[in-house]
Amino acid sequence: MINYPHSDLLKNLPKQFFASLVSKVGKQLEQGHDVINLGQGNPDQPTPGHIVKKLQSAAEKPVNHKYSPFQGFPYLKKAAADFYKREYDVDVDPETEVAILFGGKAGLVEIPQCLLNPGDTVLVPDPGYPDYWSGIALAKAEMATMPLREENGFLPLYSELTDEQLNAAKLMFLNYPNNPTGAVASEKFFQETVELGKKHGICIIHDFAYGGIGFDGKKPVSFLQAEGAKEAGIEIYTLSKTYNMAGWRIGFAVGNASVISALNLLQDHLYVSLFGAVQEAAAAALTESQVCVKELNALYESRRNAFISGLQEIGWDVKAPEGSFFAWLKVPEGFSSEEFADQLLEKAHIAVAPGIGFGKYGEGYVRVGLLTSEDRLKEAVERIRKLNLF
Repeated sequence: MINYPHSDLLKNLPKQFFASLVSKVGKQLEQGHDVINLGQGNPDQPTPGHIVKKLQSAAEKPVNHKYSPFQGFPYLKKAAADFYKREYDVDVDPETEVAILFGGKAGLVEIPQCLLNPGDTVLVPDPGYPDYWSGIALAKAEMATMPLREENGFLPLYSELTDEQLNAAKLMFLNYPNNPTGAVASEKFFQETVELGKKHGICIIHDFAYGGIGFDGKKPVSFLQAEGAKEAGIEIYTLSKTYNMAGWRIGFAVGNASVISALNLLQDHLYVSLFGAVQEAAAAALTESQVCVKELNALYESRRNAFISGLQEIGWDVKAPEGSFFAWLKVPEGFSSEEFADQLLEKAHIAVAPGIGFGKYGEGYVRVGLLTSEDRLKEAVERIRKLNLF
C-alpha cells in the first residue's frame, strides 16, 4: 500500500483530545468493567414518535427521492422562522435570514471559512466547544481566548480584551446555555455583546445548541432577542438536543442576511442539500406539539437534581447547572482535571471529560453529561462516595 502524505491543512488541525478518553473507556470495557459513561454529549433518549412517523411517511414520497433544493425546502425555512417567532418573539425572514445546516457543528465549522482570511483573529470562549478551533484552523485564522471564570458566572469579561484584540477580531463565538459549564446568559449580556460587536466590526456567532434546556422555570434567552442582534451576527440552532435528533444531522442558522448568504454559498459547493424526508420531519419537530420538549427538559432537571444533591451529600462542593445537560464540577485538591478523570475511571469505572480538553481555563474541572438514567447517576454518586475523596 502506498501511504500518501496528508496535506498541511490536515496536519494543522487540532488534535481530538477526547479520542484518548474514548480509548481509555474502551480498555475498561474490554476488561469487563461496568463503566458509567458520563463523558460524552450524545443524547440518550429516542427521537419523539411523531417526528419519526413524519420521516417514515415522507420517505415514501417520490419528490423526496430526488435532489432537493441546494439551500433547503422553503417550508423548512418558514418553519424555522415560525419557531423563532413563537419561542422568542423574533421576526426572521425565511428567504434571506435562514440557512439550513447539516447539523449545528457543520455551521460552526463553516462560518470561519465563510468570513475570514488567513491570519484574521477570532475571539473564542475558554473553556469552550473544541470544534470552534477546527473551523478556525481550516480558515487558517488565529484565536484569542476569552476566559470564562466561575466568579463571573462563566461569562467573558469584555473589559479584559485589549484594544489590539478587539480591533483585530473579525468573529466571536459564544455559547449559552454553555458547554461545558452549564451557565446561562441574560438578555443584558447579549445586548452588551451586540454593542461591542457593532463598535468593533466583530460578527457574533451564538451557538444555541442547548437553547431548549433550561432549569428552575427559566427559559434560555436567544441572542437574537437583544436589540440589533440580527445586524451584529447570527445564531445557530440544532435539533440534536431539543428534539433528540443528534443522528439526523439537521440544524439551521438565523440572523444577519450577509452571513446567511455566505453560508448558503459555501454549502452550495459542499453539499447537495438534505434528504427531503429529514426536512419534513424537522419542520414537524419545529411546528407541531412541543410537549416532548417540556418532558425532556423535566427529565434532565430531575436527573440534575438527583445527581447534584447526591454529590453534595457526600461532601463534594458542586453547583447545579442552570442549563444544558452538562454539570461542571471542581476537582478535589491535589488532582489535575485529567488525573481526577483517570482516578474516577480506574477506581470507580466512571467516565467524565477532563476540563483541560475544553481549554486552559477548563483546568480544575471535569464535565459530566446527564445522559443516563437517574438510577445510574445515583449509582455513580455511590461509587464516588466509596473513594473517600471528600
